[in-house]
Order: sequence, then C-alpha cells, then structure tokens
Amino acid sequence: MDLILWRHAEAEEGVGPIEDLNRGLTPKGEKQAMRMAGWLDRQLPDGLRMLCSPARRTEQTALALGRKYKLRAELLPGGTPADLLELVQWPRQKGAVLVVGHQPMLGQTISQLLGLAESECAVRKGAVWWLRYRERLGVAQTVVVTVQTPDLL
Repeated sequence: MDLILWRHAEAEEGVGPIEDLNRGLTPKGEKQAMRMAGWLDRQLPDGLRMLCSPARRTEQTALALGRKYKLRAELLPGGTPADLLELVQWPRQKGAVLVVGHQPMLGQTISQLLGLAESECAVRKGAVWWLRYRERLGVAQTVVVTVQTPDLL
C-alpha cells in the first residue's frame, strides 16, 4: 500500500475555529498547489483514491490536481493519526491513497509510521510525503518513497 500525504498549501491567516475552516489559499499557496499538482499528476498510479479535509484551503489544494476526491471530516484539524490510518485502512488497503490534510495530524502520522522518537514530524506547507508499506522476509516495513516540497520543483 502507498500512502501519499499532502499538506495544504500556504493559507490566509485566520481568527478563531469557525474562520479557520474558511481560510483560503494565498496567491503563493495557489502557486504551490499548482506546482505540486503538476508533479503529482505525473507520478500518481492509476486507481488512486483521493481523500481531502473539508477545510477550504485543503479543498483548494486538492482541486489543483484536477482529480475526483472525497471530503472526509476525519481529516479536519484536530483529527488524530488513528483517525487517518483507519480511514485509509492502513496497511490493509491495496493500491494507493492520497490524503490532503493538515498539521499536526500528517506529521504525527508520519512519525508514528516511521517509528521516530519525536511525536511529530515537520511537514512544510504544500509538501508531499509518499510512504509505502511492504513486507520483507516476513517483517513489516514503512518505506519513504519520496518527500517533495513545491519550492524545490
């Protein structure tokens, strides 16, 4: 199974929890989303499932890719790695899943899957972490396929 985690691109500043969900991308964020979407479009496998937080900034990031996606409340800010992993059915699901979401949930999920000492891994705005589950000699492993940031594309 491949799990591709895409943090939303740079968003406007917000005030309070209600406004937080309505924050849109900045002009820089729109460019970040388009740049990363162009790279992802060339890399993503056929049959990919795409899931997105219903927050405005994540949906705008997902729209840049131009593929069908499902909005899932489990991916809203405040969600947990357990919520994300259950939603994508890690590692039982076959194929690839792309999740467009938020910090700290994405970084916490990465840290947990890689067995890092830190409880949270830094994920830059607009960045993608591509993880793969595999078994080698009967041992389960999570492998980092790639990490990409829009600034380096």
